[in-house]
Amino acid sequence: MDEISRIYELRKLIDKYNYEYYVNDNPSVSDQEYDSLLHELIALEDRHPEIDKKDSPTQRVGGKVLDQFNKITHKRQMLSLANAFNYEELVDFDRRVKEAIGTSSDIVYDCELKIDGLALSLEYVDGKLNYGATRGDGMVGEDVTHNVLTIKSIPLNVNENRTFEVRGECFMSRKTFDKLNKERESNNEALLSNCRNAAAGSLRQLDSKIAAKRNLDTYIYTLVNYQDFGIRSQDDALEFMKKLGFKVNPLHKTVKGIDNVWKYIEEIVKKRDELPYDIDGVAIKVNNMELYDVIGVTAKTPKYSIAYKFPAEEVVTKLTDIIFTVGRTGKITPNAVLEPVKVAGSTVAAATLHNEDFVKNKDIRIGDYVVIRKAGDVIPEVVKTLIERRTGHEKLFEMASTCPYCNSLLVRHKDEAAHFCENVHCDGRKVESLIHYAGRDMMNIDGLGEKLVALLFERGFLKNIPDIYYLNQYQQELVNIEGMGERSVSLLLNAIEKSKDNSLEKLLFGLGIENVGQKMAKTLAKEFKSLDKLMDASKEKLMKIRDVGQVVADSIYDYFHDDVNINMIFELKMLGVNFDYKDDNNIPFKETIFNGASVVITGSLSQLTRVEATKILEAYGANVGSSVSKNTNFLIVGVDAGSKLEKAQKLGTRIIEEEDFIKIIEG
Repeated sequence: MDEISRIYELRKLIDKYNYEYYVNDNPSVSDQEYDSLLHELIALEDRHPEIDKKDSPTQRVGGKVLDQFNKITHKRQMLSLANAFNYEELVDFDRRVKEAIGTSSDIVYDCELKIDGLALSLEYVDGKLNYGATRGDGMVGEDVTHNVLTIKSIPLNVNENRTFEVRGECFMSRKTFDKLNKERESNNEALLSNCRNAAAGSLRQLDSKIAAKRNLDTYIYTLVNYQDFGIRSQDDALEFMKKLGFKVNPLHKTVKGIDNVWKYIEEIVKKRDELPYDIDGVAIKVNNMELYDVIGVTAKTPKYSIAYKFPAEEVVTKLTDIIFTVGRTGKITPNAVLEPVKVAGSTVAAATLHNEDFVKNKDIRIGDYVVIRKAGDVIPEVVKTLIERRTGHEKLFEMASTCPYCNSLLVRHKDEAAHFCENVHCDGRKVESLIHYAGRDMMNIDGLGEKLVALLFERGFLKNIPDIYYLNQYQQELVNIEGMGERSVSLLLNAIEKSKDNSLEKLLFGLGIENVGQKMAKTLAKEFKSLDKLMDASKEKLMKIRDVGQVVADSIYDYFHDDVNINMIFELKMLGVNFDYKDDNNIPFKETIFNGASVVITGSLSQLTRVEATKILEAYGANVGSSVSKNTNFLIVGVDAGSKLEKAQKLGTRIIEEEDFIKIIEG
C-alpha cells in the first residue's frame, strides 16, 4: 500500500477508534496501539503536506495559535431557556403550552440533563465540520473552531452529505477538572474554581495546544434544521444525531404529562452526585417539533421549552463588614464582606445587600453568621441571618449618608428603596460608566475589564468615554503596566478600534441612558437608523414608538439635551465612532409596507431561507413573530403553508405569496 492510501486508511481507523472510546465508551484497541497509529499518521502527513489535513484526526492535538477570536453570526439565534425553580412553576409552564396548542390532554415532553458547561454551535458542510462557535450574545458568537478540532467526541466528518447545524454543551468532567487542578497546584498556579469556568476558559484559549490538553467533552442536544431531514420530534432528532456520530446523553427520557416530568427530575436529583460531570438542572422540551411554531418564542426564550433549575446550594459564613459601592446611575449599594466560603463550585467573599430596606428587613448586622447562596447559581446573595448564633458584639447597620467616592450627600427619592449620589462628576460613577460602555453587550471592547478601567482611571488615562479612543497614544505606557505586555496591549487597541464599527444599538446601550436597556436600544436604532435623527426627536415622536412611555421618553430626551452629553457625543463622532444602524446582513434600509408592521412567515420558501427572510424584514422595520393573531398585519406564505394560513384567512390578515414578497423587497 502506498503512503497516500495509508494516510486515508489511518484516518478512518483513528476516527473509528475515537468514536468507540469517546462516544460509546467502548474501546476496541489499547491506548498503546492507538498512540502508535496516531504517530504513524502524523509522520506520513508531515511527508505529504499536499494532503489536506483540515479533517484529519491529527488536528486534535492542537497547534494553531490565533491573535484574536473572529466573530460568527448565528444563522438562527441561539435562544436561552426560561427557568423554573419548583413544581408549581413547571405546572404553570405546562398550562401555557396546553393553552397555546388548544388542548387539555397530557403533553409528551423530552427531558434532558442540563449540563453545566458552555453552549456550542457546530456547522457541517457536505458532511465535514466547517466551524464551531460559542453562543456569545445569542446572535453573534466567537469562532473557536481551532479548539473544537481538539475535542475528540466531536466528529470531523459525518455520513450526511449536506449542510446542517447542531448545538450542544461543551464541558469538563469532574475527573479531568480534579486532575487539572492537581497539576496547577504542583506548578504553583492559581486553582480553577469549577468545572464550568474551566471548560469555558479552555474553549476560549487562543492557543489550541492548551485546549487539547484540557480533554474537553460534549453532549449534543439540538438539530437546528431538523425540518430538512423530515424529523418531527426531539427524541427522533437525538437518535438521528447519535447515528451521525455525535455524543448524545443517554439519560434523556421521553415522558407523558408534567407529573412524570417531575418524577424524572426526582430520579435525577438522586443520581446527581454520582454523575461524572456537573449538572445544574433538567431541560424540558415539547417532544413534538411540529408544535413549535404554534407555541412560539419570545425575544430570548422558546415557549416550548423550559429549564428546571436545582435549588441553590446554601452555606453558612460570617459577615465581617458592610461596604458601599456606586453604580453608573449613582445608585448606592451596600455589599456584605464575607469570610471566604465555597458555594456552587467557586469561592465567595462578597454578596450584594441591595439597599437599606433589604438589610433592615432581614436585620443583618456586622459580625452576624449568615446563610448565603448563589441566585441562579451565579450571583451571591444573603438569604438570612442566624440570630441564634449572635454573641451581643454584632454592630447594627447604618446606611451611608454620603457617597463613598465623592462625599456628596446621598438622596433617597419618594417611593424608592435605593439611595443615589446625584453628582454627575462623581469618580465612582464615571468608572462604572466606562466599564459599562466597554462591556460585551455594549461596545464589546475585549480586554478593557473592570480592573484595568479602574487602574487607567486612577492613573489619569481615562476620565470619560472618548478617552478610550485616545489610548493608542499611550501604547508604551500601557505595555509597562504589570500584567499587560505588548501582545495584550496590541489586542486591546485592536478591540478599541474595532468597536468604532459597531451598529448604533451597541452604542446606545453603551452610553448608559437611564431606562434604555439592550432591547430598547435595539428598538430605537431600528426606528431612527442614526443617532443624529434620534437626538433630534421630540418627546411626542419618541412616545409613538412601541414600548416607549413617558418615563423612557423623558430619559432619552433629557440625555440628548444635556450639554455635557452633547459634547461627548460630538467628540465620539469626530473620533470615527459609527452612529448608524447596521442590520446583521448590512441590508440597506428602505421604506416598504413592512415598516412597523407585524409579520409572520409560514411554509417553505424557495428563494430565501426563513432566517434570510426574517433578517430582511427586520432590516426594513418589521416585527417578525411566530404565530398569527389579530395584531398580525401580513402573512408571508411559501409551499405547504398550514394552520397559520387558515387562521390568517379567518382573521382577514393580508396574505403575501413568496413571489410578491420578493418583488416588494427588490423594488
